[in-house]
Amino acid sequence: MTSPTEYKRPQLQKGIGKAAMFSLAFGAMIGVGWVTAMGSWLTNAGPIGAVIAFGLGGLLMTAIGFCYAEVTAALPLSGGEVAYAYKSYGTSKAFIVGWFLVFGYLSVSAFEAVSISKVLSYLLPSIDYLPLYSINESPIYLSHIALSAFFVLLISFVNYTGVRNSARFQVVLTILFICLTLIFVIAGLIMGDWANLNPLFSKNNSDSIMSGVAMVLVTVPFWFVGFDTIPQAAEEANDSISAKTIGLLIPVSIVSAVCFYMLIIMSTSIAAPWNEILQDKLPTAKAFEIASESQFFVKLILVTALVGLLTSWNGFFLAGSRVLFAMGRGKIIAPFLGNSHAKYKTPFKAVIFSGLVTFIASLMGPGAMLAFVNVGSLCIVIAFFGVSASFLSLRKKFPDLERPFVAPGGRILGFVGIVGSLCILAFMVFPSSPVALIWPFEWSIFLMFSILGIVFWMFSAKSRNKVSKEERDYLILDQFL
Repeated sequence: MTSPTEYKRPQLQKGIGKAAMFSLAFGAMIGVGWVTAMGSWLTNAGPIGAVIAFGLGGLLMTAIGFCYAEVTAALPLSGGEVAYAYKSYGTSKAFIVGWFLVFGYLSVSAFEAVSISKVLSYLLPSIDYLPLYSINESPIYLSHIALSAFFVLLISFVNYTGVRNSARFQVVLTILFICLTLIFVIAGLIMGDWANLNPLFSKNNSDSIMSGVAMVLVTVPFWFVGFDTIPQAAEEANDSISAKTIGLLIPVSIVSAVCFYMLIIMSTSIAAPWNEILQDKLPTAKAFEIASESQFFVKLILVTALVGLLTSWNGFFLAGSRVLFAMGRGKIIAPFLGNSHAKYKTPFKAVIFSGLVTFIASLMGPGAMLAFVNVGSLCIVIAFFGVSASFLSLRKKFPDLERPFVAPGGRILGFVGIVGSLCILAFMVFPSSPVALIWPFEWSIFLMFSILGIVFWMFSAKSRNKVSKEERDYLILDQFL
């Protein structure tokens, strides 16, 4: 029998430390939703109702996060969920999880490419130059395409030239984001009036306080997608960070994001009477404009949103390229995606592929990209379900697997994760739900992508069947066979 060490397994650079690992997850979760979605949160639930919704949603995500923490610490491998599903259920299940993850990550990456020009246009209205076409009544400007291309090249270059560069980029931006956020959060609490919180709850779009809270609660998991960037990058952790610490950083990053969203909701609602900002395009910025009677805080919040957008984009881009790399290295799909750069030790072909897909998808503009992000969110929740199931399977099938981090609560967390994921999926497919996929446009995208996955799987069969199980085990799991 051939020794696993005789197989060639592409290696990645180990250049991510504790601060960078936390920044990847936290930076990916913050994004720009706190600027664009604040109006809907307050309209549906009111300030205290929204805070309660984020608290309850955070508890669910923390339970799922603990499942991730245990399996990530036990199997710190690039591609994360692909490795867990492979060890638990085999090649086909690993492909299903990986396929949906790639779509989820790259659809968010493409949306960030669209959003960056939109945020910049609020700061610099003159950049809306030369409309070319429109999709769903949303115009796409030549200047926006040029900006998207520039930032796609920047993100791709940073990830191509070494994970250390990507890590430094993420740490610097996350520190800047936290500093800028503290400025306007503290200012809002000082300049505002706690009486502005009244009424504490909203029933504008619902029959009761609880139904209003529920309307925000079902959307909360989507704002926390991003903590799962840690499993994708775990193999690239440097020697300063232990497997146990990698696992622990997952729930820590989730709790940090929960605190962030709660603070933003409270400070915005205290800064100005929240009922007066609901109709504004950027309600968060409007609240601080009213409180300060100045445009300074509007500009500051937009700059902060721009920084948050870049941290989110870099995290999701890194995660998507690693999932592609893991499937390519394991020869589950196109093996060329599993190549590592001779000098930089990065998954350079997966990075180039991710950059091309991101830019091409961004050409569809916000009119279509919102649908891609909604479908992408569904795909990522499917992965949440897969990881929770893998968590339970690994505990049952491999009780002797070394677990540097053991999830508190044991197997119950896996069941909570499965039930929670299924509930979210149900809300997304139930027609009357506020977060349901729209028929036929969004459902068509999901079905087309699913069919494309089946075709891709079938066409990859020839190259996939050339690899023995022993070799694939080693390529995907390394020493964690």
